[in-house]
Amino acid sequence: MRKLFGTDGVRGTANTHPMTAEMALRIGAAVGRYFRRDSSGAHRVVIGKDTRLSGYMFENALTAGLTSTGMNVLLLGPVPTPAVGLMTRSMRADLGVMISASHNPAEDNGIKFFGPDGYKLSDQAEIEIEKLIEEGVRPAQAQNIGRARRVDDARFRYGERVKSSLPRDLRLDGLKVVIDCANGAAHRTAPEVLWELGADVIPVGVSPDGKNINLGCGSTQPLVAAETVVAHGAHVGICLDGDADRVVMIDETGAVADGDQLMALLASRWAAEGQLKGGALVATVMSNLGLERHLAGSGLRLERTAVGDRYVVERMREGGYNLGGEQSGHIVMSDYATTGDGLMAGLHFLAEMVLSGRPASDLARQFDPVPQLLKNVRFDAGQDPLDLQEVKRAIADAESALNGKGRLLIRKSGTEPLIRVMAECEDEGLLERTVDSVVGAVMGAVSA
Repeated sequence: MRKLFGTDGVRGTANTHPMTAEMALRIGAAVGRYFRRDSSGAHRVVIGKDTRLSGYMFENALTAGLTSTGMNVLLLGPVPTPAVGLMTRSMRADLGVMISASHNPAEDNGIKFFGPDGYKLSDQAEIEIEKLIEEGVRPAQAQNIGRARRVDDARFRYGERVKSSLPRDLRLDGLKVVIDCANGAAHRTAPEVLWELGADVIPVGVSPDGKNINLGCGSTQPLVAAETVVAHGAHVGICLDGDADRVVMIDETGAVADGDQLMALLASRWAAEGQLKGGALVATVMSNLGLERHLAGSGLRLERTAVGDRYVVERMREGGYNLGGEQSGHIVMSDYATTGDGLMAGLHFLAEMVLSGRPASDLARQFDPVPQLLKNVRFDAGQDPLDLQEVKRAIADAESALNGKGRLLIRKSGTEPLIRVMAECEDEGLLERTVDSVVGAVMGAVSA
């Protein structure tokens, strides 16, 4: 069992265990040992970050730990998470590191790792790294300490890669686009890419100050972007999160479309063009039942995985699929990227608008979702409410009530101390009663 790593690296409140400078140094040293263990000679790691104030602290601490074990560090500065996967491969690095807590508030931060192939590390690799962290720092000899240097053009390289995923002659001339960058890692790259493709760009959330990432903006809080779309008469809006690996779309009426709708659009288009490998889309257990029914109606399959875009990617690689993602907006197009890429997915939605001549409101409603309700219950570290008998009984009763009418999903968040209770059911009254009964039992257990 992993102790530090969750579903997407190590994450927590800055200056609180495990997200302290001391721990970041130890993690850097352990990862350096892990990737140097089988060979000698020059080794390199690329480090990117989002715009959080604590990013400076963790960047320096990780650099110290990595160079202490002989790794040479290439600092990319603020770049989207998918740029780190790209740069790890293109710079022939042994390791990629992204310092970000994604959609979480500014006081949180996290550390994500990519292997030399540009893909996130496996559970087994993270378990082995945790063992090395427990063993402590083993520094290299003085003459073997690594170096660190800045790479100034990382965001430009990434921008070119994103544009290259579109047909070369496709332009966005005449398209008015609101782009919400969540005051995060894509605050410069995303508007630049859209402008270079010819769009009339209306930027939102492009003034990071270290403390306002995801604050009242971005994919988890798209209201300002939706209002901006309507106020400016824009054709479409793109909402990214803090590290730009997820996206939600906004149509010209201000309605929000989640990752399920975007995946449905891409899967249908790729299948029609003969580009969808394996006749399937890979998504998590959180994706709406309506998506599964929509795909089945087109002769396509939905392959479900555990929550977390890296589990989606692992299944895609195992089965040879090239499209997957999460309802939250991680969209993985493995023909072009190694992880979720919000900007790239948003551009492909815009490309479909141009190629089809249809408005965003037509494209963003691919299916009618089954009513879905999700509620979260926060618990203290050390607790495990799901092990208590009264909670187990409430879950069993809820499953019995939904039998044949819907589905129930209970899980712990991999990034926050939350129990997530989600259900789907056509009967909205039954849906609400079912979720509330489980939430009530968990809350009673937490407060006891």
